[in-house]
Amino acid sequence: MKTIFITGASTGLGKASAKLFQSKGWNVIATMRNPESDTELHTLENVTLLPLDVTNPEQIKSTVKKALEMSSIDLVFNNAGYGLIGPLEALTDDQIVKQLNTNLLGVIRVTQAFIPYFREKRSGMFITTTSIGGLIAFPLGSTYHATKWALEGWSESLAFELNTFGIDIKTVSPGGIKTDFISRSLDMGTQPEYEPMINTMFSNTEAMMEGASEPELIAEVVYEAATDGKKQLRYVAGKDANELYAQRLEMGAEAFREQFGKQFI
Repeated sequence: MKTIFITGASTGLGKASAKLFQSKGWNVIATMRNPESDTELHTLENVTLLPLDVTNPEQIKSTVKKALEMSSIDLVFNNAGYGLIGPLEALTDDQIVKQLNTNLLGVIRVTQAFIPYFREKRSGMFITTTSIGGLIAFPLGSTYHATKWALEGWSESLAFELNTFGIDIKTVSPGGIKTDFISRSLDMGTQPEYEPMINTMFSNTEAMMEGASEPELIAEVVYEAATDGKKQLRYVAGKDANELYAQRLEMGAEAFREQFGKQFI
């Protein structure tokens, strides 16, 4: 029985992935900041919950150590993250640091903690949730996009060094996901000068979210990436994400950026 280690498994894509892999016969180690709040995953066979705040380096080390003592890990799914939006000048330093710590440094540290184990057994896989926002950019998301674009480049580079040890690196880039992300996993900053742009962006984003995917559909792409045996690096997930990315590739980055931006400004 294979084992997957998942971060950010309390809701949304992380939870849907935990349930899907469990249903496919995998052993699941699902981590989250407050596992005591879980009402569903702990009732499933072969699912273990562990506490993990990916902004806490010491807890990362202790949780990974405990997970490896419990089971042989085959796949690490870096999924924990949240969105920070707003004009850069309106964001506090605390907001910026928290975004970088959660979305980028948390992923790097969790991955780094598992590398020696995978390298020694010369097998294993890391899958990281990036975003269509790691391949294209929306207005007022500069710090969020900084983390997601960074993860794409980091993954591509890391694949060169780890593939030689039989370790696979993959990214899943979803578009909109029908979860409570807006209310639960969104932080923002604002100031009056940017309010017209913010209002326009929210209006257009709400319209775009009508085409969002159910988390279970995106989880299927994660499972595909985990099991298809391909050396493919990127998996764009969801109809909306695939359409936007195809447009960017067809039009070219500059023409796409100019046309896409007119929807929001």
